[in-house]
Amino acid sequence: MGEISDTGSTVAPVTPGLLGWMRDLNGKERSTFGAAVGGWALDAMDVQIYSFVIPTLISVWGISRGQAGLVGTAALVTSALGGWLAGWLSDRIGRVRVLQVSILWFAVFTLLSGLAQTYPQLFAARALMGLGFGGEWAAGSVLLGETIRASHRGKALGFMQAGWALGWGAAALIYAVIYSFLPQELAWRVLFFVGVTPAVLVFFLRRLVSEPDVYLENKAKAGGPAKGQFLEIFKPPLLKVTLLGGLFGTGAQGGYNAVTTWLPTFLRTERHLSVLDSSGYLAVLIAGSFFGYVTGGYLSDRLGRRVTFLVFAICAAIVVATYTSVPFGNTTMLVLGFPLGFFGAGVFSGMGAFYTEQFPTRVRGVGQGFSYNIGRAIGAFFPAMVGFLSGRMGLGLAIGVFAFSAYSLMAIAAFMLPETKGKALTE
Repeated sequence: MGEISDTGSTVAPVTPGLLGWMRDLNGKERSTFGAAVGGWALDAMDVQIYSFVIPTLISVWGISRGQAGLVGTAALVTSALGGWLAGWLSDRIGRVRVLQVSILWFAVFTLLSGLAQTYPQLFAARALMGLGFGGEWAAGSVLLGETIRASHRGKALGFMQAGWALGWGAAALIYAVIYSFLPQELAWRVLFFVGVTPAVLVFFLRRLVSEPDVYLENKAKAGGPAKGQFLEIFKPPLLKVTLLGGLFGTGAQGGYNAVTTWLPTFLRTERHLSVLDSSGYLAVLIAGSFFGYVTGGYLSDRLGRRVTFLVFAICAAIVVATYTSVPFGNTTMLVLGFPLGFFGAGVFSGMGAFYTEQFPTRVRGVGQGFSYNIGRAIGAFFPAMVGFLSGRMGLGLAIGVFAFSAYSLMAIAAFMLPETKGKALTE
């Protein structure tokens, strides 16, 4: 017997094997999957570039760690606004169109970041870049969640999140190459210039990706764009989901931001590793992140969203506190980088599927955009707080304290969330 899709049609039986589900995807699912993974990977590359140039900006421009952290926080705060707005617009004008605009936006302002001549100019460019950064996830995750059938939704969105590790890895590789051949005064600008490449993906989106069937059907029934109200997510029965989703997102992103924004600086200033040496440590961390994203996606489809969130959040809290506070040797630090990335990234795998399954189609974009991005807005202050407090308690301890607190918060929210595994996207 075939599986019944969200729209009620019969689809082919599930192909066995670890990656068999990918062969089950039809043409529309496959092209949307490729676009979503690629878009998030390129978004990650543009965002993570900044974490690699922080030591250079501190050295060349003479800014403080607190000022450097504020730039990262500014991008994350505006990304929350961008995600909320993009989610609302995707309910109105379509998921694909908003995704195209978001990708072009963050690519252009990453390029402008490399042209900045002063700290205020860089601050403004990164803050504006954040609007597109937030919009890309909001539109892309809804697009993929609505297109992929229920039995594969967690895995597909887990692989989409794994695109972040691919983009992060690309940023680390490009950073190592550019800084090996160019003086740091020029290298940081060239690194930002590479960030214009995501614009190429827009041509792929225009030709090969279309709106999800469930979105088009809902639009046809309503006689036009979705009729859901902007504030409907703050009324029962959706209010509980919105608030818990925001709390959950705050913990996941606050912990992740505290670690990833400052880890290159921590390795170079407190562990005294060179550019190439720290790149090796980051490579292990990024590899762990990739497998964490993928594993979390599989487990969310197998065990359920709630249990997967809880396990990964608890493990992430323990690992990050150990990594940043215990004075291990460099070899042990290298090995611990894998579980640090694995659990820190795996907490995100089921988030897109969970948010997609909680909200009805008419407000899915704005609901998912708000819940995820209010967490991003609050979590955005963690890098700045780490930067300011590192002068009192040391950078490693500051990272550990804030990350541990954030993941503990996420675990509490995960415990209170309802299970949505296998839910069909019907009204």
